[in-house]
Amino acid sequence: MEKFLQNDYLLTLVSAICYIAAAYVLFYCGKIFYSIFNPKIDAKSELVFKDNFAFAIAQTGYFAGLLAVIGGAIVGPSTGLVYDLLDILIYGLMGVFLLNISIKLNSVLILRKFNVRKEIIEDQNPGTGVVEAASAFGSGLIIFGALVGESATLMAGVTSLLIFWAVGQVVFFITGLVYNRIVSYDIHKEIEKDNSAVGLGFAGALIAISILIYTAIHGEVDNIGVKLVEVCIEVAMGLLMLPIARFFAAKVLLPGQKLTHELVGQEKPNVGAGLLEAFAYIGSAVLISWCL
Repeated sequence: MEKFLQNDYLLTLVSAICYIAAAYVLFYCGKIFYSIFNPKIDAKSELVFKDNFAFAIAQTGYFAGLLAVIGGAIVGPSTGLVYDLLDILIYGLMGVFLLNISIKLNSVLILRKFNVRKEIIEDQNPGTGVVEAASAFGSGLIIFGALVGESATLMAGVTSLLIFWAVGQVVFFITGLVYNRIVSYDIHKEIEKDNSAVGLGFAGALIAISILIYTAIHGEVDNIGVKLVEVCIEVAMGLLMLPIARFFAAKVLLPGQKLTHELVGQEKPNVGAGLLEAFAYIGSAVLISWCL
């Protein structure tokens, strides 16, 4: 019996080492994909020689999203080491590809009134960097949820991944429109002016919505239509939650102060106020996910 347990433990250890090795391979592939999608960006130069903090924030968000994608490819019931590694390779590479597409799409759709690359690389704008980081991590979280769900066939798994990823990108765009409506200032104008406080608040809203989408889609996928209905319900709750969470941040987290004034009404925007606003959105999303 003891010998059997030792052998079983050894098999588990070998499998874990193989999964970790596959994860590192995917992470390296993620770096290659990023360089392919952004051929004009020298990551080493931006991080080491220019000390570009805005780019460092955006890169950290990308790596966090990449980690979520890899996790989605690894987590789930085992079908044997060889088949698991094949699934990790197929779904992982698809997820990494979609993550990079997400960043490109969100740069055009979410912050569509200015050039995101210019703001991060040339102007070193941290507010833009944190929004891109949030969109990358949020997209990675959505891909994670889509990958974790069990599917009967490879084609069914790929189909559900593409559908839920596309839904997530549409929802991100809608969130940007709704968020710009509930605040009394133009978020594009403020972020372009290097207002990191506004960037943080908006980033929190994007992450909050991605948490709700993940909550709705993760798990076994028996019927994509039913899952889409669940996504619509949770997203609707999330969008309704945004003004409530903002009110909470203004009245409870910043008592006696006007949130808008702290963010845009001062010569130096209050980054701490933006961080608290982001927490209010993310915290509210977590509470909704726990309750549903």
